[in-house]
Amino acid sequence: MSDTTLTTHSPRRALIVIDVQNEYFTGNMLIDYPDPALSLFNIGRAMDAAKNAGIPILVVQHSAPVTAPIFAKGSHAWKLHDVVLQRPFDHLVEKNMPSIFTGTDVEAWLKAHDVDTLSIVGYMTHNCNASTIYHASHAGYQLEVLSDATGALPYANAAGSVTGEEIHRVFNVVFQSNFAAVDTTDHWMAAVKDGVLLQKSNVFASHLAGREQALATV
Repeated sequence: MSDTTLTTHSPRRALIVIDVQNEYFTGNMLIDYPDPALSLFNIGRAMDAAKNAGIPILVVQHSAPVTAPIFAKGSHAWKLHDVVLQRPFDHLVEKNMPSIFTGTDVEAWLKAHDVDTLSIVGYMTHNCNASTIYHASHAGYQLEVLSDATGALPYANAAGSVTGEEIHRVFNVVFQSNFAAVDTTDHWMAAVKDGVLLQKSNVFASHLAGREQALATV
């Protein structure tokens, strides 16, 4: 599992399913990396594994005004994807800001379920996932990111341009350096089965490894 080695801590997880909505598959914001069919498949697997393990599942749905070009409330694009709708979950939260904590009852729900570890799937890696990860990390939660059950899309603006693959890769490296353990759905499912926590790296170790790699290419 590379540097996401397992610890002996027994986590009290919740699976957080962020914004798995039609917008990202048939709307105006199309996920392109990893392959959206793969990330959807793994989201379903993670939900099934969580249900079988007794892990509470929180589903989050982003809403925008009915006139908005994306996530317009009530539209087909706004609706949850069938991968989520066809599976049981414990709580549904509607949000209109990137972090799942802002303006919602998420914090109270997590405390009521004695959760100390959030396992993140859904979209987008760099926006709602990232905002939630930073918020939760500062609040003292342990975090796990399922890299093949999340995804990104390309951007271009006055600051430059970047592919979905680059965004996904860079954000996951940053998460792993300080904020969240990043690993595959398969490895997460194994950790759930064993009752152990995936472990993140740290800023200094990540920098040293990156510097060594940079020097090796000179």
